[in-house]
Amino acid sequence: MQKKHSKYSRITTNTLSEMKKEGEKIAMLTSYDYTLANIVDKAGIDVILVGDSASSVMAGHETTVPITLDQMIYHASSVVRGVERALVVVDLPFGTYQSDSKKALRSSIKIMKESGSHAIKLEGGVEVKNSIERILNAGIPVMGHLGLTPQSIYKFGTYSVRAKKDYEAEKLFDDAKLLEELGCFAIVLEKIPAELAKKISLELKIPVIGIGAGVNVDGQVLVLHDMLGMNTEFSPRFLRRYLDLNHEITKAVGLYTQDVKKSAFPNEKEQY
Repeated sequence: MQKKHSKYSRITTNTLSEMKKEGEKIAMLTSYDYTLANIVDKAGIDVILVGDSASSVMAGHETTVPITLDQMIYHASSVVRGVERALVVVDLPFGTYQSDSKKALRSSIKIMKESGSHAIKLEGGVEVKNSIERILNAGIPVMGHLGLTPQSIYKFGTYSVRAKKDYEAEKLFDDAKLLEELGCFAIVLEKIPAELAKKISLELKIPVIGIGAGVNVDGQVLVLHDMLGMNTEFSPRFLRRYLDLNHEITKAVGLYTQDVKKSAFPNEKEQY
């Protein structure tokens, strides 16, 4: 049975702004394929992120760096076909927008035209200012991403909490204000101190979505496979598992295998 937890029948970037003004929290999850996106959408999620986390979750890579633009478009187009209500945001993958604003625009246009998604997301602050401006000038909605930026893992060498030092916190705060001034419709803050995230959320008029950034932001995002317990190797403090699908799927496949081996499947009612 379909459940809706919001009065909004269709989510847009403007809807998210209204939700922040009215104090309604924004629920966001990743999806990478038609079937799960359709289930997540019908369950009432507000925003679906086609994350570059597909690089790890779907392809088994150690980081998000290897995934390509065409692979992101494949996942995004699959998700879009399964969605009726949620806003679909797609990550620009590593190498498609850094240091080249023209390439950033081409990448964004390609995603929007070929996938049918509603917005793009990219990592960074002042360093990607020119890319954000060029994309926004083309009429493409942009979601920012600050704090822990997984595409920069080789630069930082660790997935530890960001902006713990005063100068880092000050830069992140300034970057958040800059993203709003440029015209981003929302910002994701990943793995930063809760008090800093609260300060930024109160300061900005645009929605702030947290992941490992405490409760005092405008919404939350998690990786779907993590919160469903499909991926058991990733256990950060901020992750709450709502199911243990790894166990349930393993059990189901084991029972199926046993039934096949002993000719208990199919039975007479399951054949023609």
